[in-house]
Amino acid sequence: MIKAGIKWMFLIVGTMIGAGYASGRELWQFFGQDSSLAILLFCIMFILCCAVIMKISFKKQSGDYLPVLRAIVGKHLTGIYDWMIIIYLFTMTVIMLAGSGATWQAFHFSYRFGVMALVVPMILLFVWDVKGIVTVNSVVLPLLITGLVFVLIIFINDQQLELFGHLHEITNWMSAFPFTALNILPLIAVLGAIGNQVKHKGEIWIASAGSGVILGVISYLYNQSLIEISDEIMLYEIPLFAILKHYPYEMMLFMSVMLWIAIFTTAVSGTLGLATRFRNYLKQPLWIVALATVAVMLPFTSFGFSTLVEYLYPLYGILNLYVLFSLLIYPLRSRFKIR
Repeated sequence: MIKAGIKWMFLIVGTMIGAGYASGRELWQFFGQDSSLAILLFCIMFILCCAVIMKISFKKQSGDYLPVLRAIVGKHLTGIYDWMIIIYLFTMTVIMLAGSGATWQAFHFSYRFGVMALVVPMILLFVWDVKGIVTVNSVVLPLLITGLVFVLIIFINDQQLELFGHLHEITNWMSAFPFTALNILPLIAVLGAIGNQVKHKGEIWIASAGSGVILGVISYLYNQSLIEISDEIMLYEIPLFAILKHYPYEMMLFMSVMLWIAIFTTAVSGTLGLATRFRNYLKQPLWIVALATVAVMLPFTSFGFSTLVEYLYPLYGILNLYVLFSLLIYPLRSRFKIR
């Protein structure tokens, strides 16, 4: 049970820590100054939402997100949010592909090469279906989390930042809601696809609590570091590089690899949500559905990474507030049979 719970925990974290998050761009878009309470609220709501989604998918033994979505928003709104999920997963994965291009560009490779460097191994991974994806996440995510936390702690120590000196600055607390809401749709898509593989309810709480605490801690450390370099962030497509410029080239190279892994795992999660949604219609192996999906995405990567994050993420954060609210009150609705 514990091993399985940790496996799902890394799947959740891999869905969350993508190009937007790991680069610092997404965190800075929503948090920044006066956000200690906002990050705490995000952590709590994230744990509750993950637990509710996994409980529904486990109960329904789902193999795609549609039954889970129907339970959350009701049958009348399912069609609308189904299309929202499809569009969101599509654009999110496009953002990951663009993020891969931006990462490779930092090392003087072409943008197109960076995009294809993500596409080829991602499609190969789908040959092993969902099990292959979960296995890869379980291997690479601990390395990614350790590397990111290591760099942030070193930076905080070198800059002599007062880690808990801003806890009283809480005026930005409302940003927790659109930030959490932004990340709800991919979680529904991914966790809805593995309901028929969860064996025990204990796995749900291990995965939910573990992922929430990990993301809460990283978010707080990262946000404090970004506040320190706030004057420089606008000069960088990827804010993480503004932190890494203080360190030897080898550390920048290492964290660029970590960033690319984060991009890869989220691109895989987004494609997984779409491929499992359409597999029943296309009647083809998962990797062929994934290949067709990514082929449609490639022309959209030319818009650029930071532009996509700047406009699409806040928009979806607002549109998803209803889903977030529905998830938070779902336990009460279920208990009292409210429809």
